[in-house]
Amino acid sequence: MEKALSPSSPRPPRATALDHRYQGEHPIRTLAYLLRPDRPRLLAAVAVFAVRHSPLWLLPLITANIIDVVVEHRPIAELWYNAAVLGFMFAVNFPSAVLYSRLMSTTIRRLSTTLRSALCRRMQELSIGYHARVSSGVLHAKVVRDVDTIEESLKQTAEVGLGAITTMLGGLIVIGIRAPAFLPVFLVVVPAAAILIRVLRGRLRSRNETFRKEIELLSSRVTEMTSLIHITRAHGLENAALGRVDGVLDRVRTAGFRLDLLNGRVSSLAWNVLNALGVCCLIGAALVAYYGWLPVTAGDVVMLSTFFTTMTAATTALMGLAPTMTRGLESVRSIGEVLQAPDLESNDGKREVAAVTGAFEFRRVDFTYEGSDEPSVTELDLTVRPGETIALVGPSGAGKSTVLNLLIGFIRPTGGSILLDGVDTADLDLRSYRRFLSVVPQESMLFAGTIRENVAYGLADEVDEETLRSALEAANAWEFVSRMPDGVDTVVGQHGARLSGGQRQRLAIARALIRDPRVLVLDEATSALDGRSEALVQEALGRLMRGRTVFVVAHRLSTIRDADRIVVMEGGRVREIGTHEELLALDGLYRQLQPGQAA
Repeated sequence: MEKALSPSSPRPPRATALDHRYQGEHPIRTLAYLLRPDRPRLLAAVAVFAVRHSPLWLLPLITANIIDVVVEHRPIAELWYNAAVLGFMFAVNFPSAVLYSRLMSTTIRRLSTTLRSALCRRMQELSIGYHARVSSGVLHAKVVRDVDTIEESLKQTAEVGLGAITTMLGGLIVIGIRAPAFLPVFLVVVPAAAILIRVLRGRLRSRNETFRKEIELLSSRVTEMTSLIHITRAHGLENAALGRVDGVLDRVRTAGFRLDLLNGRVSSLAWNVLNALGVCCLIGAALVAYYGWLPVTAGDVVMLSTFFTTMTAATTALMGLAPTMTRGLESVRSIGEVLQAPDLESNDGKREVAAVTGAFEFRRVDFTYEGSDEPSVTELDLTVRPGETIALVGPSGAGKSTVLNLLIGFIRPTGGSILLDGVDTADLDLRSYRRFLSVVPQESMLFAGTIRENVAYGLADEVDEETLRSALEAANAWEFVSRMPDGVDTVVGQHGARLSGGQRQRLAIARALIRDPRVLVLDEATSALDGRSEALVQEALGRLMRGRTVFVVAHRLSTIRDADRIVVMEGGRVREIGTHEELLALDGLYRQLQPGQAA
């Protein structure tokens, strides 16, 4: 690789301030902190919303004025004055609605982007141990579903909450000015009516929960059916699979039917309660006006009745926001589990690695996984010279993968130390060290992009066509890439689904070659390949390993016999070290691990 790139990749941007801000505080405080940069925009949005929403609480007053003009034969100019006010409100409604949507959407979208960015950056900082414990599906749900829930919660709270609050405040102000004697009635009866309706609707909670659980079970059954479709078809079990799903479908139908019936009953009861109270308010106001107990006009009677209905509905809507707000705040807590997770790979303030020669020294290294009583690696002593190839062999559970994880820096020793070029890795910024390291795993991970994007991942702006082709040729990949319809711009599919295992592995080698690493880790890189693919990959690996410090984990003798030294491990300890010939001559554990393989 004459034009192989020097190992340089841009440092990731610093995590957002939210990473350091969220310390288990109440979710409302977290949201207030997140929304702080948009406070002027939010205040403007509230003001614009009040203008947009004004018809709902001004219309009853204008209606009352018009009725009084007709009933009391007031000057006709008052009619036109009220009509002009009404026309102005309708005229400004559309532009104010657009402006409100623009202001509020900008705020909420910025918030969701900040949260998703903070989560993704935090995931990059969390240790591999954390990712081993926490399902990727859970983390995906936090980035997508939880942030989406917060978005929807804020939108509904802003729309419904502001609408209810402006309606209630506007109505109370108008009543206080126009008919102050009725103000105490509204302050007591309206909340009481809303609470009563809320209690009626509260009966729906258990039925909704039952229906949700049945839907979740149905989702689980359908996912199970689709994932096992090959086994089902192979054994002729289609009817059995459908029977499992049909049983859940019947339960969903029954639960849904019961929920619909209860919804109908509660809605009807709530409607009757609300309208009965409204009629009572109308009759009461009419009696007051008829007998002249208070100075109330015919228009006031209509206004009071209308306000009672609208304000009761507003109070009910405000109380109905509780579940939505609860879901949103719970999602903030859910995101906080990641943002405040302490299991971080700490690199801040540590020495950056500017160059690597590839000399390693393991000094009595111990490592025990969290929750385990037995150490995975015990008193590992090993000195590796620059450019040396070290093979790690041993039975399953010997500690080989743990040594590789320690080498890469995914985990830290629980005892002893690892030195890189004479410096303790505990004092190094491991992100800068990994720029000089490449890993070729057993199953190469490709994303759903082009061959070019996969091979030059992270280096796209620095890789020219000649360098890219040289890497592919050295990896024995050019022979199949050149035959593809779009060449290096061919899309490989999700996880490289359009390629064979050998082709994916050769692209992984090309990805390593193009970075020209000083340290190379090969983790069972040929174990899943057929004979022809293995030969091509082995030839490519030979080019990749040349002049580099290499650590190899493999079971096949052909992969390890040419290593400078072979480290034989068992139970987390080093049992034997030597060349292939030396270890065979010992007639120890190494020979026992090679049954049926020619020397």
